[in-house]
Amino acid sequence: MRPAAVGAFLAAVTFAAAALPAPADASASTSAAGLYITGAGFGHGVGMSQYGAAGYALHGATYQQILRNYYSQTTLGYVNPNRTVTVLLKPEGAAAFSGATKIKGVATKKLNITTNYSVLVAGAKLRIVSGGRTFGTFTPPLQVSGPGPLKLLGAGTYLGALVFRPSAAGSGVMTVNALGLDDYVRGVVGAEMPTSWPQQALDAQAVAARSYAVASGAGGADFDVYDNTRSQMYEGIAAETPATNAAVDATAGKVVEYDGRPAVTYFFASSGGRTESVQNVWVGIAPEAWLVGKSDPYDDSYNNPYYRWKMSLKLGSADAKLGKLIDGSLKGIKIVRHGVSPRIVQAKILGTKGASTATGAQLQADLGTPSTWMSFTTVTAKGVETSGSPPTGPTPTTTITTPVDGGGGLGPSVRGHSASAQGYAVSGTVYPVVARATVTVQYNSGGDWMMAASGIASATGRYSIPVSGPGIYRVIYHGTVGPKIAVG
Repeated sequence: MRPAAVGAFLAAVTFAAAALPAPADASASTSAAGLYITGAGFGHGVGMSQYGAAGYALHGATYQQILRNYYSQTTLGYVNPNRTVTVLLKPEGAAAFSGATKIKGVATKKLNITTNYSVLVAGAKLRIVSGGRTFGTFTPPLQVSGPGPLKLLGAGTYLGALVFRPSAAGSGVMTVNALGLDDYVRGVVGAEMPTSWPQQALDAQAVAARSYAVASGAGGADFDVYDNTRSQMYEGIAAETPATNAAVDATAGKVVEYDGRPAVTYFFASSGGRTESVQNVWVGIAPEAWLVGKSDPYDDSYNNPYYRWKMSLKLGSADAKLGKLIDGSLKGIKIVRHGVSPRIVQAKILGTKGASTATGAQLQADLGTPSTWMSFTTVTAKGVETSGSPPTGPTPTTTITTPVDGGGGLGPSVRGHSASAQGYAVSGTVYPVVARATVTVQYNSGGDWMMAASGIASATGRYSIPVSGPGIYRVIYHGTVGPKIAVG
Protein backbone atom coordinates (compact mmCIF):
# COMPACT_ATOMS: atom_id res chain seq x y z
CA MET A 1 0.00 0.00 0.00
CA ARG A 2 3.04 2.24 -0.24
CA PRO A 3 4.96 3.69 -3.18
CA ALA A 4 8.65 3.22 -3.83
CA ALA A 5 11.21 5.12 -1.82
CA VAL A 6 12.40 8.53 -2.98
CA GLY A 7 15.79 7.14 -3.99
CA ALA A 8 14.21 4.26 -5.90
CA PHE A 9 11.73 6.20 -7.97
CA LEU A 10 13.86 9.25 -8.81
CA ALA A 11 15.37 7.23 -11.63
CA ALA A 12 12.39 4.99 -12.32
CA VAL A 13 9.69 7.20 -13.83
CA THR A 14 9.77 8.61 -17.34
CA PHE A 15 6.90 11.02 -17.70
CA ALA A 16 7.23 11.21 -21.49
CA ALA A 17 6.48 7.53 -22.00
CA ALA A 18 4.35 6.95 -25.10
CA ALA A 19 4.67 10.64 -25.95
CA LEU A 20 3.13 11.76 -29.21
CA PRO A 21 5.59 11.78 -32.14
CA ALA A 22 6.03 14.66 -34.55
CA PRO A 23 5.36 14.05 -38.25
CA ALA A 24 8.49 13.84 -40.37
CA ASP A 25 7.38 16.29 -43.04
CA ALA A 26 4.40 17.96 -44.65
CA SER A 27 4.30 15.94 -47.87
CA ALA A 28 0.90 14.55 -46.87
CA SER A 29 -1.70 15.44 -44.26
CA THR A 30 -1.56 13.43 -41.06
CA SER A 31 -3.65 13.01 -37.92
CA ALA A 32 -2.85 12.44 -34.25
CA ALA A 33 -4.76 12.10 -31.00
CA GLY A 34 -3.53 12.23 -27.44
CA LEU A 35 -4.53 12.08 -23.81
CA TYR A 36 -2.66 14.79 -21.90
CA ILE A 37 -2.31 14.47 -18.15
CA THR A 38 -1.28 17.21 -15.74
CA GLY A 39 -0.62 16.20 -12.17
CA ALA A 40 1.17 16.75 -8.88
CA GLY A 41 3.00 14.65 -6.32
CA PHE A 42 4.23 11.06 -6.23
CA GLY A 43 2.58 8.36 -4.16
CA HIS A 44 -0.71 7.85 -2.36
CA GLY A 45 -0.68 11.17 -0.49
CA VAL A 46 -1.56 9.81 2.97
CA GLY A 47 0.51 10.76 6.00
CA MET A 48 4.03 12.19 5.68
CA SER A 49 5.47 13.58 2.48
CA GLN A 50 9.20 12.87 2.37
CA TYR A 51 10.00 15.94 0.27
CA GLY A 52 7.74 17.97 2.55
CA ALA A 53 9.48 16.64 5.67
CA ALA A 54 12.83 17.68 4.20
CA GLY A 55 11.37 21.11 3.49
CA TYR A 56 10.12 21.48 7.06
CA ALA A 57 13.59 20.56 8.32
CA LEU A 58 15.15 23.17 6.04
CA HIS A 59 12.83 25.71 7.64
CA GLY A 60 14.00 24.82 11.15
CA ALA A 61 11.40 22.25 12.26
CA THR A 62 12.44 19.46 14.63
CA TYR A 63 11.53 15.86 13.89
CA GLN A 64 8.88 16.04 16.62
CA GLN A 65 7.29 19.05 14.92
CA ILE A 66 7.48 17.38 11.51
CA LEU A 67 5.67 14.31 12.81
CA ARG A 68 2.97 16.38 14.54
CA ASN A 69 2.40 18.33 11.32
CA TYR A 70 1.74 15.19 9.29
CA TYR A 71 0.07 12.91 11.86
CA SER A 72 -2.69 14.93 13.50
CA GLN A 73 -3.47 14.60 17.21
CA THR A 74 -0.56 12.24 17.87
CA THR A 75 2.12 12.08 20.54
CA LEU A 76 5.43 10.25 20.79
CA GLY A 77 5.56 6.99 22.73
CA TYR A 78 8.14 4.30 23.31
CA VAL A 79 8.51 0.61 22.46
CA ASN A 80 11.36 -1.80 23.14
CA PRO A 81 13.91 -1.13 20.36
CA ASN A 82 15.17 -4.72 20.69
CA ARG A 83 11.83 -6.43 20.09
CA THR A 84 11.98 -8.84 17.18
CA VAL A 85 10.74 -7.92 13.71
CA THR A 86 10.49 -10.48 10.92
CA VAL A 87 10.96 -9.34 7.32
CA LEU A 88 10.14 -11.37 4.21
CA LEU A 89 13.23 -11.31 1.98
CA LYS A 90 12.26 -14.02 -0.54
CA PRO A 91 8.86 -15.72 -0.75
CA GLU A 92 10.22 -18.69 -2.72
CA GLY A 93 13.09 -19.94 -4.85
CA ALA A 94 16.67 -20.82 -4.02
CA ALA A 95 18.26 -19.90 -0.69
CA ALA A 96 21.97 -19.81 0.10
CA PHE A 97 23.77 -18.11 2.98
CA SER A 98 27.10 -17.57 4.71
CA GLY A 99 28.31 -16.01 7.95
CA ALA A 100 26.35 -18.35 10.23
CA THR A 101 27.74 -20.56 12.99
CA LYS A 102 24.61 -21.73 14.85
CA ILE A 103 21.33 -23.47 14.09
CA LYS A 104 18.60 -22.61 16.57
CA GLY A 105 17.71 -25.61 18.72
CA VAL A 106 20.65 -27.69 17.48
CA ALA A 107 23.62 -27.69 19.85
CA THR A 108 25.52 -30.60 18.33
CA LYS A 109 26.15 -29.14 14.85
CA LYS A 110 28.17 -25.98 14.19
CA LEU A 111 28.25 -24.16 10.88
CA ASN A 112 31.47 -22.77 9.43
CA ILE A 113 31.32 -18.97 9.30
CA THR A 114 33.17 -18.78 5.94
CA THR A 115 31.26 -21.55 4.15
CA ASN A 116 28.44 -20.97 1.67
CA TYR A 117 25.46 -23.20 2.45
CA SER A 118 22.35 -23.92 0.38
CA VAL A 119 18.93 -24.70 1.83
CA LEU A 120 16.82 -27.23 -0.07
CA VAL A 121 13.33 -28.60 0.46
CA ALA A 122 13.35 -32.27 1.43
CA GLY A 123 9.72 -33.35 1.69
CA ALA A 124 8.32 -31.65 4.78
CA LYS A 125 11.83 -30.81 6.00
CA LEU A 126 14.76 -28.65 4.94
CA ARG A 127 18.24 -29.84 4.05
CA ILE A 128 21.45 -27.79 4.41
CA VAL A 129 23.97 -28.63 1.70
CA SER A 130 27.54 -27.45 1.05
CA GLY A 131 29.90 -28.54 -1.74
CA GLY A 132 27.43 -31.20 -2.84
CA ARG A 133 27.38 -32.83 0.58
CA THR A 134 24.50 -32.78 3.05
CA PHE A 135 25.30 -31.06 6.31
CA GLY A 136 22.00 -32.05 7.91
CA THR A 137 18.22 -32.27 7.58
CA PHE A 138 16.01 -30.22 9.88
CA THR A 139 12.39 -29.61 10.79
CA PRO A 140 11.27 -26.10 9.74
CA PRO A 141 11.40 -23.33 10.66
CA LEU A 142 15.17 -23.51 10.28
CA GLN A 143 16.90 -20.51 11.89
CA VAL A 144 20.61 -19.74 11.50
CA SER A 145 22.67 -16.98 13.11
CA GLY A 146 26.27 -15.96 13.72
CA PRO A 147 28.46 -13.52 15.62
CA GLY A 148 28.01 -10.87 12.92
CA PRO A 149 25.94 -10.07 9.83
CA LEU A 150 24.67 -12.85 7.59
CA LYS A 151 24.86 -12.83 3.82
CA LEU A 152 21.91 -14.11 1.81
CA LEU A 153 23.51 -14.85 -1.53
CA GLY A 154 21.97 -12.88 -4.37
CA ALA A 155 20.09 -10.58 -1.98
CA GLY A 156 22.16 -8.72 0.60
CA THR A 157 23.72 -8.68 4.06
CA TYR A 158 21.57 -8.55 7.16
CA LEU A 159 21.78 -8.27 10.93
CA GLY A 160 20.05 -10.83 13.16
CA ALA A 161 19.07 -14.29 11.95
CA LEU A 162 17.79 -15.91 8.78
CA VAL A 163 14.72 -18.14 9.04
CA PHE A 164 13.86 -20.67 6.31
CA ARG A 165 10.63 -22.52 5.57
CA PRO A 166 9.29 -24.42 2.58
CA SER A 167 7.56 -21.88 0.34
CA ALA A 168 3.82 -21.65 0.79
CA ALA A 169 3.52 -21.85 -3.00
CA GLY A 170 5.51 -25.09 -3.04
CA SER A 171 8.32 -23.56 -5.06
CA GLY A 172 11.58 -23.60 -3.17
CA VAL A 173 12.30 -21.87 0.13
CA MET A 174 10.81 -18.86 1.92
CA THR A 175 13.51 -16.71 3.53
CA VAL A 176 12.79 -14.33 6.43
CA ASN A 177 15.12 -11.99 8.34
CA ALA A 178 14.49 -11.92 12.11
CA LEU A 179 16.19 -9.02 13.90
CA GLY A 180 15.75 -6.31 16.52
CA LEU A 181 13.35 -3.46 15.72
CA ASP A 182 15.94 -0.68 15.63
CA ASP A 183 18.36 -2.83 13.64
CA TYR A 184 15.53 -3.25 11.15
CA VAL A 185 14.93 0.53 11.05
CA ARG A 186 18.63 1.02 10.23
CA GLY A 187 17.99 -0.88 7.02
CA VAL A 188 14.92 1.20 6.16
CA VAL A 189 15.80 4.89 6.59
CA GLY A 190 18.51 5.02 3.93
CA ALA A 191 16.37 2.96 1.54
CA GLU A 192 13.45 5.35 1.95
CA MET A 193 15.06 8.80 2.03
CA PRO A 194 18.22 10.37 0.54
CA THR A 195 20.84 10.23 3.27
CA SER A 196 22.09 13.73 2.42
CA TRP A 197 18.80 15.28 3.52
CA PRO A 198 18.59 17.23 6.82
CA GLN A 199 19.10 15.23 10.01
CA GLN A 200 15.70 16.20 11.42
CA ALA A 201 14.01 14.80 8.30
CA LEU A 202 15.98 11.55 8.67
CA ASP A 203 14.98 11.44 12.34
CA ALA A 204 11.32 11.85 11.39
CA GLN A 205 11.70 9.08 8.80
CA ALA A 206 13.21 6.78 11.43
CA VAL A 207 10.25 7.27 13.79
CA ALA A 208 7.72 6.84 10.98
CA ALA A 209 9.45 3.64 9.80
CA ARG A 210 9.57 2.23 13.34
CA SER A 211 5.91 3.08 13.97
CA TYR A 212 4.81 1.54 10.67
CA ALA A 213 6.68 -1.69 11.42
CA VAL A 214 5.05 -2.00 14.83
CA ALA A 215 1.50 -1.00 13.90
CA SER A 216 0.83 -1.94 10.28
CA GLY A 217 0.32 -5.70 10.54
CA ALA A 218 1.22 -5.87 6.86
CA GLY A 219 2.71 -9.37 6.82
CA GLY A 220 1.34 -12.86 7.17
CA ALA A 221 1.59 -15.61 9.76
CA ASP A 222 5.29 -16.19 9.07
CA PHE A 223 6.54 -12.60 8.98
CA ASP A 224 5.62 -9.07 10.07
CA VAL A 225 6.56 -6.90 7.09
CA TYR A 226 7.68 -7.10 3.47
CA ASP A 227 11.03 -5.72 2.35
CA ASN A 228 9.48 -3.64 -0.45
CA THR A 229 6.70 -1.15 -1.18
CA ARG A 230 4.02 -3.50 0.12
CA SER A 231 5.35 -2.37 3.51
CA GLN A 232 8.43 -0.14 3.34
CA MET A 233 11.76 -0.47 1.60
CA TYR A 234 14.34 -2.50 3.54
CA GLU A 235 17.87 -3.13 2.27
CA GLY A 236 19.66 -4.40 5.36
CA ILE A 237 23.22 -3.26 6.00
CA ALA A 238 23.52 -1.83 2.46
CA ALA A 239 21.18 1.03 3.46
CA GLU A 240 23.14 2.08 6.55
CA THR A 241 25.12 5.33 6.65
CA PRO A 242 26.45 7.38 9.57
CA ALA A 243 23.60 9.89 9.13
CA THR A 244 20.82 7.28 9.03
CA ASN A 245 22.27 5.32 11.94
CA ALA A 246 22.47 8.58 13.89
CA ALA A 247 18.76 9.11 13.17
CA VAL A 248 17.92 5.66 14.55
CA ASP A 249 20.07 6.22 17.64
CA ALA A 250 18.64 9.71 18.30
CA THR A 251 15.08 8.36 18.22
CA ALA A 252 15.71 4.91 19.75
CA GLY A 253 12.42 3.14 20.45
CA LYS A 254 10.27 6.20 19.74
CA VAL A 255 6.99 5.71 17.87
CA VAL A 256 4.03 7.83 16.84
CA GLU A 257 1.00 7.13 19.02
CA TYR A 258 -2.67 8.00 18.78
CA ASP A 259 -4.82 7.47 21.85
CA GLY A 260 -1.95 5.67 23.57
CA ARG A 261 -1.28 3.12 20.81
CA PRO A 262 1.29 3.02 17.98
CA ALA A 263 -0.27 4.54 14.87
CA VAL A 264 0.04 3.31 11.30
CA THR A 265 2.31 6.00 9.89
CA TYR A 266 1.88 5.91 6.13
CA PHE A 267 4.41 7.98 4.24
CA PHE A 268 5.21 8.66 0.59
CA ALA A 269 7.44 10.77 -1.63
CA SER A 270 5.70 13.98 -2.67
CA SER A 271 2.32 15.53 -1.86
CA GLY A 272 2.22 18.23 -4.52
CA GLY A 273 1.40 20.69 -1.74
CA ARG A 274 -1.48 18.92 -0.02
CA THR A 275 -1.89 15.50 1.62
CA GLU A 276 -5.07 13.39 1.48
CA SER A 277 -7.39 11.75 4.02
CA VAL A 278 -6.94 8.00 4.14
CA GLN A 279 -10.55 7.03 3.40
CA ASN A 280 -10.37 8.88 0.06
CA VAL A 281 -7.43 6.80 -1.13
CA TRP A 282 -8.10 3.16 -0.29
CA VAL A 283 -11.53 1.60 -0.67
CA GLY A 284 -12.88 0.12 2.54
CA ILE A 285 -10.50 1.89 4.93
CA ALA A 286 -12.23 3.87 7.67
CA PRO A 287 -11.29 7.49 8.42
CA GLU A 288 -8.48 7.91 10.95
CA ALA A 289 -8.05 11.05 13.04
CA TRP A 290 -4.28 11.20 12.44
CA LEU A 291 -4.47 10.58 8.68
CA VAL A 292 -6.35 13.64 7.43
CA GLY A 293 -5.53 15.75 4.40
CA LYS A 294 -3.89 19.10 5.00
CA SER A 295 -1.69 21.75 3.45
CA ASP A 296 1.94 20.73 2.90
CA PRO A 297 3.76 24.03 2.32
CA TYR A 298 7.32 22.84 1.71
CA ASP A 299 6.83 19.89 -0.63
CA ASP A 300 8.53 21.74 -3.49
CA SER A 301 11.89 21.60 -1.67
CA TYR A 302 15.06 20.16 -3.23
CA ASN A 303 13.81 20.93 -6.75
CA ASN A 304 11.22 18.20 -6.29
CA PRO A 305 10.67 16.84 -9.83
CA TYR A 306 7.26 15.46 -8.87
CA TYR A 307 5.79 18.60 -7.34
CA ARG A 308 4.21 19.27 -10.74
CA TRP A 309 4.42 16.91 -13.69
CA LYS A 310 2.95 16.24 -17.11
CA MET A 311 2.72 13.18 -19.31
CA SER A 312 1.09 12.38 -22.61
CA LEU A 313 -0.17 9.19 -24.22
CA LYS A 314 -1.28 8.43 -27.73
CA LEU A 315 -5.01 7.87 -27.55
CA GLY A 316 -4.61 4.31 -28.79
CA SER A 317 -2.09 3.63 -26.03
CA ALA A 318 -4.45 5.08 -23.42
CA ASP A 319 -7.21 2.85 -24.86
CA ALA A 320 -5.03 -0.20 -24.38
CA LYS A 321 -3.98 0.75 -20.85
CA LEU A 322 -7.52 1.45 -19.65
CA GLY A 323 -8.82 -1.73 -21.28
CA LYS A 324 -12.19 -2.87 -19.94
CA LEU A 325 -12.87 0.52 -18.36
CA ILE A 326 -13.65 1.88 -21.83
CA ASP A 327 -16.87 1.17 -23.73
CA GLY A 328 -15.81 1.62 -27.34
CA SER A 329 -12.90 4.00 -27.91
CA LEU A 330 -11.74 6.61 -25.41
CA LYS A 331 -13.19 10.10 -25.80
CA GLY A 332 -12.11 11.58 -22.48
CA ILE A 333 -12.00 11.30 -18.69
CA LYS A 334 -14.27 13.39 -16.48
CA ILE A 335 -13.48 13.81 -12.79
CA VAL A 336 -16.60 13.22 -10.71
CA ARG A 337 -15.29 13.56 -7.16
CA HIS A 338 -12.11 14.85 -5.54
CA GLY A 339 -10.82 14.22 -2.04
CA VAL A 340 -9.88 17.04 0.30
CA SER A 341 -6.98 17.58 -2.11
CA PRO A 342 -7.32 17.57 -5.91
CA ARG A 343 -6.68 13.81 -5.93
CA ILE A 344 -9.30 11.82 -7.79
CA VAL A 345 -11.72 9.73 -5.76
CA GLN A 346 -13.99 8.86 -8.69
CA ALA A 347 -13.92 9.57 -12.40
CA LYS A 348 -16.07 8.80 -15.43
CA ILE A 349 -14.41 7.19 -18.45
CA LEU A 350 -16.23 8.35 -21.58
CA GLY A 351 -16.15 6.03 -24.57
CA THR A 352 -17.72 6.18 -28.00
CA LYS A 353 -20.29 3.56 -26.91
CA GLY A 354 -20.92 4.56 -23.31
CA ALA A 355 -19.38 5.49 -19.97
CA SER A 356 -17.99 3.68 -16.94
CA THR A 357 -16.60 4.76 -13.57
CA ALA A 358 -13.20 4.24 -11.98
CA THR A 359 -11.36 5.23 -8.83
CA GLY A 360 -8.31 7.43 -8.87
CA ALA A 361 -6.24 4.45 -7.76
CA GLN A 362 -7.47 2.43 -10.76
CA LEU A 363 -6.54 5.22 -13.16
CA GLN A 364 -3.13 5.65 -11.56
CA ALA A 365 -2.39 1.93 -11.82
CA ASP A 366 -3.63 1.56 -15.39
CA LEU A 367 -2.08 4.73 -16.81
CA GLY A 368 1.14 4.50 -14.81
CA THR A 369 0.92 8.01 -13.36
CA PRO A 370 2.90 9.11 -10.27
CA SER A 371 -0.22 9.97 -8.24
CA THR A 372 -3.99 10.36 -8.36
CA TRP A 373 -3.70 14.15 -8.34
CA MET A 374 -4.30 14.65 -12.04
CA SER A 375 -6.48 16.27 -14.68
CA PHE A 376 -7.06 15.11 -18.25
CA THR A 377 -7.40 16.76 -21.65
CA THR A 378 -8.04 14.90 -24.88
CA VAL A 379 -7.02 16.57 -28.14
CA THR A 380 -7.34 15.17 -31.65
CA ALA A 381 -6.06 16.96 -34.74
CA LYS A 382 -5.77 16.26 -38.45
CA GLY A 383 -4.70 18.10 -41.54
CA VAL A 384 -7.55 18.76 -43.99
CA GLU A 385 -7.45 19.80 -47.65
CA THR A 386 -10.59 21.83 -48.21
CA SER A 387 -10.37 22.16 -52.05
CA GLY A 388 -10.76 25.89 -51.77
CA SER A 389 -14.14 25.70 -50.03
CA PRO A 390 -14.55 27.49 -46.71
CA PRO A 391 -14.42 24.82 -43.95
CA THR A 392 -17.21 24.47 -41.45
CA GLY A 393 -16.52 25.36 -37.85
CA PRO A 394 -15.43 28.45 -35.94
CA THR A 395 -14.01 31.48 -37.64
CA PRO A 396 -10.30 32.14 -37.04
CA THR A 397 -9.88 35.09 -34.72
CA THR A 398 -6.21 36.00 -34.70
CA THR A 399 -3.79 37.80 -37.01
CA ILE A 400 -0.72 37.34 -34.77
CA THR A 401 2.34 35.97 -36.59
CA THR A 402 5.13 36.58 -34.04
CA PRO A 403 7.36 33.76 -32.77
CA VAL A 404 6.02 31.83 -29.79
CA ASP A 405 9.19 30.07 -28.66
CA GLY A 406 11.65 32.77 -29.72
CA GLY A 407 13.75 33.38 -32.87
CA GLY A 408 12.93 32.39 -36.43
CA GLY A 409 10.91 34.00 -39.15
CA LEU A 410 7.15 34.37 -39.43
CA GLY A 411 4.80 31.55 -40.27
CA PRO A 412 1.80 31.85 -42.59
CA SER A 413 -0.63 34.55 -41.51
CA VAL A 414 -4.39 34.26 -41.26
CA ARG A 415 -6.67 37.26 -41.71
CA GLY A 416 -10.39 36.68 -41.55
CA HIS A 417 -11.39 33.93 -44.01
CA SER A 418 -8.52 34.60 -46.42
CA ALA A 419 -6.81 31.34 -45.37
CA SER A 420 -9.77 29.25 -46.51
CA ALA A 421 -9.01 30.16 -50.10
CA GLN A 422 -5.73 28.28 -49.71
CA GLY A 423 -7.65 25.03 -49.27
CA TYR A 424 -6.16 23.86 -45.94
CA ALA A 425 -7.40 23.53 -42.36
CA VAL A 426 -6.63 21.89 -39.04
CA SER A 427 -9.64 20.17 -37.54
CA GLY A 428 -10.38 17.82 -34.66
CA THR A 429 -11.94 17.56 -31.22
CA VAL A 430 -11.15 18.60 -27.64
CA TYR A 431 -12.38 17.32 -24.27
CA PRO A 432 -13.48 18.57 -21.82
CA VAL A 433 -15.15 21.49 -23.52
CA VAL A 434 -14.40 24.72 -21.64
CA ALA A 435 -16.78 27.53 -22.54
CA ARG A 436 -15.12 30.12 -24.78
CA ALA A 437 -11.72 28.44 -24.44
CA THR A 438 -9.55 29.17 -27.47
CA VAL A 439 -8.15 26.50 -29.78
CA THR A 440 -4.87 27.88 -31.10
CA VAL A 441 -3.02 26.54 -34.13
CA GLN A 442 0.73 27.13 -34.36
CA TYR A 443 3.03 26.69 -37.34
CA ASN A 444 6.59 25.37 -37.16
CA SER A 445 9.11 27.63 -38.89
CA GLY A 446 12.72 26.55 -38.65
CA GLY A 447 12.18 24.96 -35.25
CA ASP A 448 10.22 27.90 -33.81
CA TRP A 449 6.50 27.79 -33.17
CA MET A 450 4.55 30.71 -34.66
CA MET A 451 0.93 31.71 -34.20
CA ALA A 452 -1.03 30.69 -37.30
CA ALA A 453 -4.71 30.94 -36.36
CA SER A 454 -7.18 30.36 -33.56
CA GLY A 455 -10.85 29.71 -32.98
CA ILE A 456 -13.41 28.47 -30.48
CA ALA A 457 -14.51 24.83 -30.25
CA SER A 458 -18.19 24.04 -30.59
CA ALA A 459 -20.34 22.87 -27.69
CA THR A 460 -19.54 19.27 -28.66
CA GLY A 461 -15.80 19.95 -28.72
CA ARG A 462 -15.30 20.07 -32.49
CA TYR A 463 -13.16 22.66 -34.24
CA SER A 464 -11.96 23.37 -37.77
CA ILE A 465 -9.52 26.22 -38.26
CA PRO A 466 -8.27 27.35 -41.70
CA VAL A 467 -4.53 27.70 -42.24
CA SER A 468 -2.72 29.34 -45.14
CA GLY A 469 -0.69 26.47 -46.51
CA PRO A 470 1.14 23.16 -46.06
CA GLY A 471 3.42 22.74 -43.07
CA ILE A 472 3.88 21.25 -39.60
CA TYR A 473 1.26 22.47 -37.14
CA ARG A 474 0.25 21.85 -33.55
CA VAL A 475 -2.85 22.61 -31.50
CA ILE A 476 -2.92 24.31 -28.10
CA TYR A 477 -6.13 24.13 -26.09
CA HIS A 478 -6.76 25.53 -22.62
CA GLY A 479 -3.08 25.42 -21.73
CA THR A 480 -2.50 21.94 -23.18
CA VAL A 481 -0.04 21.59 -26.04
CA GLY A 482 -1.59 19.00 -28.31
CA PRO A 483 -0.24 16.79 -31.09
CA LYS A 484 1.87 17.85 -34.04
CA ILE A 485 0.51 17.09 -37.49
CA ALA A 486 1.38 17.68 -41.14
CA VAL A 487 -0.96 19.65 -43.40
CA GLY A 488 -0.68 19.44 -47.18
